[in-house]
Amino acid sequence: MSGPEVQSLGAQALLGELIPPERSQFAHLVRHFLARFFNHETASPDGDAKTRLVQIAFAAGLPPLLVAIYLWPVYHPLIADTMRHQASTGPPPYWVQANHHFFFVVYSFAVLGIATVFEWDLFFPDLIDLFVLTPLPIPALRLFSARVAAIAILVAGFLVDTSCLAPLVLPAATDPPNLPRLMLAHIASVLSAGLFAAALVLGVQSIVLALFGERIFRRFALAAQGIAVTAFTVLLLFFPVLSGFTRDLLLSGNKNIFLFPPYWFLGIYQRILDGPAAQPIFTNLSRCGVLALLAAVTLVIVAYPIAYLRRTSQLLVGSSARSSQIRLFSALFAPLVAIVARTPVGRAVFHFIGQTMLRVPRYRVYLVLYGGVGLSWVAATVFRLRVSHQQLHFTIDPDGLRASIGLTAYWIVAGLRTSFTSAGNRQGAWIWRMIHGEPPLFATALERAAAAKRWALLASLAATLALLGLLRIYAPPEVKTGLSTAAQVVLAFVFCILLTDILFLRNETVPFTGAPARQQSNLALTVLGYFTALPIIMFLSAGCAIWMERDIRNLGVAVVIATVVHLWLRKLNQNHLRLCCNDLAVDEDINQSFHPLGLMS
Repeated sequence: MSGPEVQSLGAQALLGELIPPERSQFAHLVRHFLARFFNHETASPDGDAKTRLVQIAFAAGLPPLLVAIYLWPVYHPLIADTMRHQASTGPPPYWVQANHHFFFVVYSFAVLGIATVFEWDLFFPDLIDLFVLTPLPIPALRLFSARVAAIAILVAGFLVDTSCLAPLVLPAATDPPNLPRLMLAHIASVLSAGLFAAALVLGVQSIVLALFGERIFRRFALAAQGIAVTAFTVLLLFFPVLSGFTRDLLLSGNKNIFLFPPYWFLGIYQRILDGPAAQPIFTNLSRCGVLALLAAVTLVIVAYPIAYLRRTSQLLVGSSARSSQIRLFSALFAPLVAIVARTPVGRAVFHFIGQTMLRVPRYRVYLVLYGGVGLSWVAATVFRLRVSHQQLHFTIDPDGLRASIGLTAYWIVAGLRTSFTSAGNRQGAWIWRMIHGEPPLFATALERAAAAKRWALLASLAATLALLGLLRIYAPPEVKTGLSTAAQVVLAFVFCILLTDILFLRNETVPFTGAPARQQSNLALTVLGYFTALPIIMFLSAGCAIWMERDIRNLGVAVVIATVVHLWLRKLNQNHLRLCCNDLAVDEDINQSFHPLGLMS
């Protein structure tokens, strides 16, 4: 019999001292490395790793569950024929079911790939491990084994999260003729796809570190992260389009389909589900999937220890590549800074932003993630797929090209704003207090805010025009006329300027020196805000471009409207800065008046 839930103090004293569970050194190390995966500045800027962990778990596990629930009306149709007054029921066709299975494979592949890319900086030792853990009496082999175990637990957790919820609903949603085969096929293929993506990312990273070392790897790490995030996100966004061509591609006999990894694991799914009756193409694809998974896991087992040792040794030696990159960046952009920022305050803010971006990895990771996701949205908006002569061809949609202008500007400005306003690295804030005081004068605060907005404007405008020029190479002739070109360039300037004004409207601090937010940001509301803004921006970008292309006079009208809105937003920003400076000045005066009386510690 269990005791009462509420006990007196005497009864609690008789229970004795609460003894915490004894954990070995290896267990403590594993818990430490697992905590760092979700408690570093990029993953959890507010420091609440448990909240971020729960949010990430729900965000990764809910989509397969929801898709499995939505499959119920697909597999239980009731289509009334008004002409014959009959009702027909039955499961969807074979290839429609295969596309449903294809979603779960693609989702696991993409999510595990993105998660591994996001965390790959923590898969190897860093300076904190070198200076804190190495001097402790911990055997090197135990330290290595604990990190490997933490990586395995992280990957296993994501695998279970993306594959365990859907099987709870699939039997009732699909009414399979052979339930054991469906469950085995789903679990095996989804786990294999996710494990292959994680092993591929970690294996490639280990190979590059083992062969070329840390210095060469760092030169291409950010670009590789951006490309990987873009590829995995594009795969998710293109799934509805790609699923429409699955049957034609797999039955075409084209050998290029064996170069697309998700098809391998779809082959495993269908081969297990159909058994010997599976089509030959699925048998061949499943064979490729099994061999590729074994090769990727073997690659990680062989290359990771070598890369681990080389990374540790190079951390001890150090590298001067970072300082040379900062000097090169300053030399290249010094003329531009002299033209755009003509005051000492503006030049100081410009140099501070540029050097902080190159020195602190977390800010570059923010830009890579935003840039990768934004590029994937642009690709899904611009490119169209079609199958011709058993080949998959890409074409550029004119309306998608027009909408991509606003999308590119939005993602770049949003990424820069997130980097500029993120807390957690405020070591440079003291210099601004020493020089400008706290609070600064209104003119100084205005110049600092304007310099940060100019930096974001130039970066977003350069990225938007560069991507627009690249897409126009393969664009149809209807968007290459003189009036269309002028409209697209004007639209790029308008969106970059206005989005910078809107997103930096209430920015009153120097970038990277703001105080942490008092309240934790709600990840769900943040994502909802992006999904709400994206359709509006796409509609405005495409609609305004078409409107300006109709008449050259519309270009002038658009410039006038944008100028008026820009001046109004700038006035609002100035009023906000004036209020902030006055409020801070009043607070500072009150604090100073109490210090001489000794009433404040």
